[in-house]
Amino acid sequence: MDQQSYFLKIALCGDGAVGKTSLRQRFLGKGFSTSHLMTVGADFASIERTIDGERSLFQIWDLAGQMAFQNVRKRFYQGCFGGLIVFDLTREETFINLNSWISELWKYSGRGIVPIVLLGNKADLSRKVSDDRANAYAELLTTQMTKQYGFEVPFMITSAKTGLNVTEAFEAIGKSIISLMKAGRIQMHK
Repeated sequence: MDQQSYFLKIALCGDGAVGKTSLRQRFLGKGFSTSHLMTVGADFASIERTIDGERSLFQIWDLAGQMAFQNVRKRFYQGCFGGLIVFDLTREETFINLNSWISELWKYSGRGIVPIVLLGNKADLSRKVSDDRANAYAELLTTQMTKQYGFEVPFMITSAKTGLNVTEAFEAIGKSIISLMKAGRIQMHK
């Protein structure tokens, strides 16, 4: 039997310096760097992985988190099937800004409401946002999304530095997208 292939364009969204680039680099197998340049506009990379026995090409769009790039980001969301919404566990304001990131993705994806996974990054450092608070937010979103759109919104803590849950986070969004594609809730070609 011929194996189905899936193209998964996903966006990495969140405020500047929450670790989006470091998470992407870790997932691509490039390890962790203590210094990198600020993302200007967007950057992307692709990697093929097998998710639940399905060949999947991840096209990962790392979007600049600074307000100066807000108008530029709009075009990079187009065609996204889902997103990893990242906040920094050590900076509460990045958690408070999650709603605007989720709204931006959904508004400009061209697909409407698409699946997301919330990531509390920098778990290796001292936290300002508790797991309970982040889980409560994810549960609230899950209640809304499950009823209307058929997907849950998981919350995961990650560390690009140690690798904690990085692969699992990308696999979680991949599984959610593929499941919705198989159910006909997301069209592969739109």
